[in-house]
Amino acid sequence: MNQISMTNEDLCRALEALRNGVPNRDAVRVLGCGQTSVTERFRQQLSEVESAARDDSQAKGMLVSGGFGSGKSHLLEYLKHLALEANFVCSLIVISKETPLYDPAKVYTAAIESAVVPGVTGHAIHEIALRLRPDSVSYAQFFAAVNREDSGISPIFPATLLLHERLNNDPEMLEKIRGFWAGEGLPVSDVRAGLRQIGQAANYHLRRMPPKKELAIQRFKFAAGLAMAAGCRGWVLLIDEVELIARYSRLQRAGSYAELARWMGRVETEQCPCVTAVAAITDDFALKVLQGKTGDSDYVVPYLESRGSDQYLSLAGRAAMGMRILEREAVKLVPPDNEVLEQTCETLRDIHARAYSWNPPAASSGALSVRRAMRSYVRRWINEWDLQRLYPGEPLETVETEMKINYTESPELEQPPEEQTGPVGEP
Repeated sequence: MNQISMTNEDLCRALEALRNGVPNRDAVRVLGCGQTSVTERFRQQLSEVESAARDDSQAKGMLVSGGFGSGKSHLLEYLKHLALEANFVCSLIVISKETPLYDPAKVYTAAIESAVVPGVTGHAIHEIALRLRPDSVSYAQFFAAVNREDSGISPIFPATLLLHERLNNDPEMLEKIRGFWAGEGLPVSDVRAGLRQIGQAANYHLRRMPPKKELAIQRFKFAAGLAMAAGCRGWVLLIDEVELIARYSRLQRAGSYAELARWMGRVETEQCPCVTAVAAITDDFALKVLQGKTGDSDYVVPYLESRGSDQYLSLAGRAAMGMRILEREAVKLVPPDNEVLEQTCETLRDIHARAYSWNPPAASSGALSVRRAMRSYVRRWINEWDLQRLYPGEPLETVETEMKINYTESPELEQPPEEQTGPVGEP
């Protein structure tokens, strides 16, 4: 067996992640990824980002589905590795109470906080800003694009880009601008003062900031283009645990379906060039939520249309697209066969042996007799070896409890979004 070149610390970190069912970079290096069709499709998706951006459009995203513990999070961590290798900025976003899918501002915050720039470890926006070269072709193309009248973003963005280029002797202003690009506030008066300082005030007509949600989408567009101007190939968003949207209110679910359609690149009037996304969801979501108890496929669109306004009608169209993607386009993860399980077991046995300097026994004979999720196999093997190493000769029994996904609406998650100015999911 070819041994993976990793330090003892790396091996222990990988085992700890696998033991807890939370994959990390080291766990991916240990196990790799057996979802060949998904990874090949993802590589093709990456190859389309730059050509789509030249047409001011967005490369189509991908939705993957699988049962609890089937390896969705592990797959996304592996795709992150592939994206970084291909010179893309990459963000892993986990949908949660703090990061609701229907709220682009909070999704942007999560995306920036988790963003990794290839080859560096610092804050993404700061590292990207340091790589900008105003004399480069990529920067000139980006500068021209954001200064077009039909750029689709507020003039505050090209104005701050110009100030970032010209005011390099003002570190305080540079930090304010980078903070704004990363999602922080920035007084328009400060930008106006900076423009006057460089004699450009007449060229930028700045009013108030766009509404919070609209500003967030514009930040995505700008930051992704900024990454390309700095020499990266684009920005990959990996969105995990999308199934949590089942626990929102109906209106919030509608907004989430609409946002999913956006990130999958299916809303023709709201493209986000330089960005592409992969989202992961449980494989029974469509059956349980869209067609099941809540019946969203039948009720969400009429519910929105009954509200009458143009904003709700627009939201209804995008929500319908998001639900169609969930029903028809999810790529199902391939469950492991016995050969894959045996290979994985031997790989983990070798890693456990090297990490703790001992010789683990073969996995229990019944380990492959019942179909389980991959996470169940992996945690079972590691826990058994842990106990056998610490308590040799003691009888061993493993008890497993099936985890079931809760798709019930939760009042705790049904918090109204901050600074709501229109329908959920509407800028």
